Amino acid sequence: MEILKQFGIIIAFAFIGEILHALIPLPVPAGIYGILLLFVFLRKKILHVIQVRETVHFLIETMPIMFVPAAAGLIDAWDLIRPQLIPYLVMIIVSLLVVMVVSGLTTQFIIRHQKKTT
Repeated sequence: MEILKQFGIIIAFAFIGEILHALIPLPVPAGIYGILLLFVFLRKKILHVIQVRETVHFLIETMPIMFVPAAAGLIDAWDLIRPQLIPYLVMIIVSLLVVMVVSGLTTQFIIRHQKKTT
């Protein structure tokens, strides 16, 4: 029963993200609003990690399964993808590098900031 309560909390944040997406005229996906709101609630200790821990572990463990339909779709659309394969690969590599650099710099910034406050 506890896992249903935890799942309900996560679904509630996703629903609030959908509402914010409808109300705020920015090109931001609803899931991002929900995740940011959940992050703020966890950071401000309004919601505690223990209140969603089991469900989060379950969702992380089942995440690879969520990519199977996307991979099947890519295989199904191979005839459309093949002529544009080089531009797709360039976009994937460039975006991967940008994400890695930004993530690394953000992590270094947070670590330095935490060292200064302690």
